[in-house]
Amino acid sequence: MNESYERFLQERITELRTQKGASARDMSLTIGQCVSYINTIENKKSLPSMRVFFYICEYFGITPMEFFDEYNEHPQMLKELIEDLKQLDENSLAHIAGLAKELKKKK
Repeated sequence: MNESYERFLQERITELRTQKGASARDMSLTIGQCVSYINTIENKKSLPSMRVFFYICEYFGITPMEFFDEYNEHPQMLKELIEDLKQLDENSLAHIAGLAKELKKKK
C-alpha cells in the first residue's frame, strides 16, 4: 500500500478535526468508537475501516470526494458557501464573482 495515501488520510483527519475545534476523544465518541480511536489513526498506528471512514466524513459534513480534495483546505466551509450561492440571483452572483477575483489578486 502506498504510504503517502495513509499519511494523507491520517493528516487530513487531524487538519479537519482541528479546524472544527474538536478533541480526538470527542470525535471518537461521536462516531461511535472508543475514546482513543482517532488518536490511534492520527498517530499513524491504524487506519479506519471504510464504514468508519464514511462516519468520519459525516462527522465533518463532507463527502469522501471532498475529504480527498487535498487542494481544498476548508471543504465544509466551501460546501456551505456553494449551497448559499445556489440560492442567489444572477446579479448577486456576478457581484460575488467580482469580489472573489479582487480578493484573489490581493493574495
